[in-house]
Amino acid sequence: MNVGVLGSGTMGHGIAQVAAVAGHEVSMRDIEGSILSDAMANVESALDGGVERGKLNESEKAAALDRLSTTTDLAEAVADADIVVEAVPEEMDLKRETFARTEDHAPADAVIATNTSSLSVTAVASALEDPSRAVGTHFFNPPYVMDLVEVVVAETTGETTVEFAEGFAEGLGKEPIVVRDSAGFATSRLGIALGVEALRMLEEGVAGPREIDRSMELGYNHPMGPIELTDVVGLDVRLDVLEYLREELGERFRPPQTLRRKVRAGKLGKKTGEGFYVWEDGEPVAPAGEYATTPGGAAGGSEATADGATAAENGGDDR
Repeated sequence: MNVGVLGSGTMGHGIAQVAAVAGHEVSMRDIEGSILSDAMANVESALDGGVERGKLNESEKAAALDRLSTTTDLAEAVADADIVVEAVPEEMDLKRETFARTEDHAPADAVIATNTSSLSVTAVASALEDPSRAVGTHFFNPPYVMDLVEVVVAETTGETTVEFAEGFAEGLGKEPIVVRDSAGFATSRLGIALGVEALRMLEEGVAGPREIDRSMELGYNHPMGPIELTDVVGLDVRLDVLEYLREELGERFRPPQTLRRKVRAGKLGKKTGEGFYVWEDGEPVAPAGEYATTPGGAAGGSEATADGATAAENGGDDR
């Protein structure tokens, strides 16, 4: 199968890697060659980690890399595709534009999928002349570790498109669940509900960030607590999703003021070095600012998954 992946950020290069390891010919597209070079370096590093953990051998790694090509030309990336997976940032206009351009250049029978984690797949699909070929394929971060793919059925998605998307996910060694297109789908809606309540508890002084996180890690066996996960996902990303869910589903998704203040201050989490935690060398070393003196003030890293990676729900955003 030929797979086109549009976007080479965290999710894009992860999806491309998984598809190449599964034996598909993959063309990954982004707007600049330097971005693609960084993405390929990340793919090779992840594959090296897989070799070290015994998930694949050197020849399988080399074969996967041979099957993965890059381009800055969208038309070239999708020209022979059986499925195109759009993994650009979570901006509706950008996704719709990418879908429309894809339809202009991809084969008429190619499935066009969006990796959005919360936006309306029906709205994205409406950019197509034939929206029956559109579907949501919500992968999870990192795609080479996480087993789930949410197959999101838009109002216009054809039955054969759904079947194709399910088969594609299964062929990647993933377990697909089929959900109706609704705000936040199943996973983002549930995950963010937990995250926003954790932030409200923090605002109310119920406990410190580490205590709240450890309660879920140790009490419910979550690989990462909800506040640390907010830092990993990005506070700006979390705020955008909450605003969208509030608009669609009501006040229970109203963003807490502590989240708004952090975003206004440019403290966006792991990617800026500070959010609700202070981050050094990719690890949370202490609760940040006003939370540093709360109970449980000394930070510790979250429990790791069996593959040495922590799970994050940031499935659709490549910021």
